[in-house]
Amino acid sequence: MTANTSRALPILDQPQVHEVLSRLYAEAEVIDSKISAEEQASAAAAGGLIDERTLASIRDRSFMAVAREVGRLIYLLVRSRRPALVVEFGTSFGLSTIHMAAALRDNGFGRLVTTEQSASKASRAAQHLTQAGLSDLVEIRQGDAFQTLSAIDGVDLLLLDGWKPLYLPLLRQLEPALSPGCLVIADDAISMSEKLMPYLAYVRDVANGYISCEIPLDDGLELSIR
Repeated sequence: MTANTSRALPILDQPQVHEVLSRLYAEAEVIDSKISAEEQASAAAAGGLIDERTLASIRDRSFMAVAREVGRLIYLLVRSRRPALVVEFGTSFGLSTIHMAAALRDNGFGRLVTTEQSASKASRAAQHLTQAGLSDLVEIRQGDAFQTLSAIDGVDLLLLDGWKPLYLPLLRQLEPALSPGCLVIADDAISMSEKLMPYLAYVRDVANGYISCEIPLDDGLELSIR
């Protein structure tokens, strides 16, 4: 009876994946709290402003993980959209990647291409996907997303969760590769709305071919369909 119940669980809630996610969220809470304090101290020392290079160096060590409820929403969106190809900008340590890969496993088909600038983060993400038993569904491309995704095609779902000023230029580069009805998910639409103003203005302008809606969950998501 127990075995049958376990098999009936969605992949996201099965012990192997659940254990990995629980461990990573606990680690993220500790590490990101320390890094947030470091960022605040650096800002205070610099008179309130941190240059982009210093900020990038600090955040390169941070998880910047999607919240648990956001991860589950992304899982549900992948389940419902049933994409053959998912593309993710900003792998980080792989928490959102695990959620999407779990959805692909439950869908019974599809693959995920994710790109990450940081070699150390890409390596850690690969380990976490292996531990979750989902690595066979995911290709991690380490490097500049404009290069690693230059030959991609047939994108059914796109998650933007990397460096915020790059959302719009990367989206515009990828537009010829987006399938009709492609769902574009942009994270941090509320918490970093100032940095995302050009992106948000673009997808919210129907003249650019998108229907878009803000989801006020955690740091905010912008869902757009092209």
